Amino acid sequence: MTTDTIISLSAGDAGLTIDPENGCRLTSLRLWDTELLRQGAKFGVFPMVPWCGRIELGRFRSGGEQYQMPINSAPHAIHGTGRDTAWNIVRSDGRSAAFTYDLVEPWPFPGRVTQSVELDENSLTLTMTVEATGDPFPAQAGWHPWFLRNLARGKDVELTFEPEWQEERGADHLPTGRRIPPLPGPWDDCFGMPDGVDVTLTWPGAVELRITSRTEWVVIYDEQAEAVCVEAQSGPPNGLNTVPRPVTPADPLEISATWTWRSLA
Repeated sequence: MTTDTIISLSAGDAGLTIDPENGCRLTSLRLWDTELLRQGAKFGVFPMVPWCGRIELGRFRSGGEQYQMPINSAPHAIHGTGRDTAWNIVRSDGRSAAFTYDLVEPWPFPGRVTQSVELDENSLTLTMTVEATGDPFPAQAGWHPWFLRNLARGKDVELTFEPEWQEERGADHLPTGRRIPPLPGPWDDCFGMPDGVDVTLTWPGAVELRITSRTEWVVIYDEQAEAVCVEAQSGPPNGLNTVPRPVTPADPLEISATWTWRSLA
């Protein structure tokens, strides 16, 4: 269903809303009449594209040239441009929807991003594709969900995951390039899961939600009192510089993530 520009999907006891005008952000995920996402124009779940996390000083190189992105988290550029633009609605059928937007300035390379959303009774599948329509360029894609820490039913959410390593974080909030054994939280950190991202969020007595993806990178952010973030993404912060993944017309970047849930009530 579409109301103005808001897309509403439903399946069984699950309901999802998406606002393509606000960065194609998932604005609400309600399971059994319980809201899981932090509300507000900057929250929900937003796509990170064509890069994830921070780019050091907003600069990256491609084809021997250096490019400068706007500094929006001084002294770095953060989370891409997709969350700050309106997306086009390609289709919506009540349980699934697809959206696109064209890469334009300040991103220096032509391309197109597609995000598809598929809701089932017990799962949500997110897929994002980055296509080059001209010169090759490095890119990343992923999702930044803001989950409520507490669902007003008692205990805070508990995170369960078993990363192989943690990217050591420097004073500038960027990975130093050193991999270290995972440290206890609180976190604003990137972890490596080479067999695929697999993180479970448990709100005791309410909901269990599991996030899986074939990608090996996940950022966990839980330094705020209101929410926690579990960000499956195609590369680490500053990855445009450290592990660039070229996108060409013949080789687009695609990432998907699946959320599955069950009631604990």
